Amino acid sequence: MRELIVEADGGSRGNPGPAGYGAVVIDAVTGETLAETAEYIGVATNNVAEYRGLVAGLRAARALDPTATIHVRMDSKLVVEQMSGRWQIKHPGMRPLAAEARSVFPAGQVTYEWIPRAQNKHADRLANEAMDAGKRGEQWSASGSTAELDARRAASAAPRKGRGELRDQPRPTRGLTAAVSSRGAHSDDVRAARNVATGATAAAEAGARATTATGMAAVPPPGGTASPDLGTPTTFVLLRHGETPLTPQKRFSGSGGSNPALSDVGRHQAERVAESLAARGTVQDIISSPLARCRETAEIVAARLGLDVRIEDGLRETDFGAWEGLTFGEVRERYPDDMSAWLSAPDAEPTGGGESFAAVERRVSAARDKLLASYAGRTALLVSHVTPIKTLVRLALGAPPEALFRMELSAASLSAVAYYADGNASVRLLNDTGALR
Repeated sequence: MRELIVEADGGSRGNPGPAGYGAVVIDAVTGETLAETAEYIGVATNNVAEYRGLVAGLRAARALDPTATIHVRMDSKLVVEQMSGRWQIKHPGMRPLAAEARSVFPAGQVTYEWIPRAQNKHADRLANEAMDAGKRGEQWSASGSTAELDARRAASAAPRKGRGELRDQPRPTRGLTAAVSSRGAHSDDVRAARNVATGATAAAEAGARATTATGMAAVPPPGGTASPDLGTPTTFVLLRHGETPLTPQKRFSGSGGSNPALSDVGRHQAERVAESLAARGTVQDIISSPLARCRETAEIVAARLGLDVRIEDGLRETDFGAWEGLTFGEVRERYPDDMSAWLSAPDAEPTGGGESFAAVERRVSAARDKLLASYAGRTALLVSHVTPIKTLVRLALGAPPEALFRMELSAASLSAVAYYADGNASVRLLNDTGALR
């Protein structure tokens, strides 16, 4: 019996946002590419786009040989595990797509394998071609042999009247109600990001052009020339852990303290957030601080989403030294000079050898860069604490260190930052507690 390999991928620039999929059918014996298919599908999530890519790839294989055995290779662990029957499909929006995929070939004729993203470049390229066409305002779909699609690419790449230097600007597209900028952020998001950064506009732009105290180049200033969108962003959904017994008392609780677990309220908060994230259906990976309150929050969410939890030490909270367990007022009374220095200088340490904000920034930046490399193009939930989350947001905005004191971050709140391949970042959400209401 003939064997065909289907490689499929999908992506969303915004998650949800402008989305597309790509799939390729390969002869398992010769390695020859037999068919390609891709389509821009409008606004959708990564998971929807990946399932749509799977369905399209299976249909392309069936058109070639309905009796062939099919081996599907994808870099979406969610789709592979759900279609293999090892994970439940809890999101109601995914069930019809999974059922559609199962209907293309008889049961037992299709097997699934997860592969790293680097091994799925062909399908990934097709998906990005579809999204690029959608960005130009084209309701684009294509399927057929590789030669046929190469001819279409050549025609699409030909110069067009009016393209010129505006080729990377957003254009009206049927099915889209809001223009998306070349960095992937809605115009309202960009304006909001500008408003969050503290200080005068000139000072912010100068700081953004400079290099931070830790040696990390800052993002380009708001309003500067943006690079073209370089593909699906990596999105970090930032979840602060649920309440502990110390949270309502507003006591310093860092990585050098008693390592408290969640309270009953905190566990309930985590369950509510888990339900909300499951309904959105966008999270593909979960990474947590090693501290107990974050691990417990992450495990509650992971159980609801059917995912595993990876631990990243760089996401732990600041070590507050001798201030651990004390309230702000108690520290102010006992260590007034140290407190004043800590509030005014990023490199000042809490009493007793705790971590400065500059030290936390270096640690969090290193963790961010490592996670961006490991989860490129995916949506990952990072379960962490007040200071690391605020630091990630501050760095994404190119805001000065004192911006940390101008953000509110409630227990079990959600924030989000999207990172693009050209080095730009877009803050999408800050301190969302809607799931708790």
